[in-house]
Amino acid sequence: MTDDTNILRASYHTLGCKLNFSETSAIGMQLARRGIIKAQGGEIPDIVVVNTCSVTEVADKKGRSLIRRLRNRWPDATLVVTGCYAQLKPQEVAAIEGVDIVLGNDEKLRISDFLRQWEADRRSRVAVHDYLDIREFHGACERGDRTRYWLKVQDGCDYFCTYCTIPFARGRSRSGRIADLVAEAENAAEAGGKEIVLTGVNVGCFGKDTGEDFLELLKRLDAVEGIERYRISSIEPNLLTEEIVRWIADGSRAFMPSFHIPLQSGSDEVLRLMNRRYRTDLFTDRVQMIRSLMPDAFIGVDIIAGARGETEGEWEKSFSYAESLPVSRYHVFPYSERPGTKALGIDHNVSQEEKHRRVAMLTKLSDVKLRDFSRRFFGTVRPVLWEHPDADEEGLMYGHTDNYLRVRASASASLYNTISSARLEGFVDTETLSATTDI
Repeated sequence: MTDDTNILRASYHTLGCKLNFSETSAIGMQLARRGIIKAQGGEIPDIVVVNTCSVTEVADKKGRSLIRRLRNRWPDATLVVTGCYAQLKPQEVAAIEGVDIVLGNDEKLRISDFLRQWEADRRSRVAVHDYLDIREFHGACERGDRTRYWLKVQDGCDYFCTYCTIPFARGRSRSGRIADLVAEAENAAEAGGKEIVLTGVNVGCFGKDTGEDFLELLKRLDAVEGIERYRISSIEPNLLTEEIVRWIADGSRAFMPSFHIPLQSGSDEVLRLMNRRYRTDLFTDRVQMIRSLMPDAFIGVDIIAGARGETEGEWEKSFSYAESLPVSRYHVFPYSERPGTKALGIDHNVSQEEKHRRVAMLTKLSDVKLRDFSRRFFGTVRPVLWEHPDADEEGLMYGHTDNYLRVRASASASLYNTISSARLEGFVDTETLSATTDI
């Protein structure tokens, strides 16, 4: 790095969840205030920031591969690695050749301070708090290069599911304050934002530490003028109350009819082994309630294949249950052994070959569910928020309907970041519908 009188450029790379993307954007805004601009195509960055994920062993491998690739590409850049992989395995990350600074999740939004220290002495640093000491909430409301804003409303998790390392990576549940979050939404509206996605690790736990209420947060955000759409990134089924669903269906101005609800298994025995806070009867109730109140709602569901304890009999129960649910899509994950988790003590470990078979079956089921759901809307007209285009898809633009169907139409610059009516016509591919705005 050179001194601050010169223009410095930074390159940002994110793996994992929407919360990570939100925080990477916040890091970029923080460094921009120091005059460090984002490196554009072909420019050589002075700083490279990698925000990692560690939800599975595959995520760790992707993180290591990305770090090494970036080091080889820009060997003279200052390399900063943060995120969940850095939090859980800081010494392993620090041992990767070329890594200069390793920051835990509690330190990532103080990156500017650590870069100043690096400028002063060029000494490598590892700064990671123990998860029990992570208590501060660091807010973020950014959109980066995208159309939607991500508003971080909560962080951390108190659930300690037996297969999951997230509480160790993110710390205990903690929340922003409603007044501060409303102010962030107002700032996004002033900057031209039309849609905000509420992000967090366990957003339904919002207010547990502050005494505030999640539904009250939704109502206060709903009143912010200029924001035309909100979505909740993901919410535990036991925290998605009937009151919340009914308010979104009947009382909300801007919360969209789309939900993302983690199931993880359709077997009650496996849910018990996972230490999940619900069983399939509650999950069924939530899905049926949404369908009855909002028939057109998109319902995305997370499910894990091949978890510890998922015998052939429990797998058959899980798959049969998944088939029966009137949902729109499954997000399928193979179970991944994570060091230090209680799941390692559960009997019956599923082979890799069998995991792959179960993943393939669930993925095929998801494709069928999505196509069946999408077909219902052929020939209908729905409001679409048109996103800023990708440079490599000249002449086309993409957007999402109110109920989260991804659509493609001929590009019209006047429609970018606006909501307009579009007629849905047919499939472009499994995940995308063609649409016309000339109606």
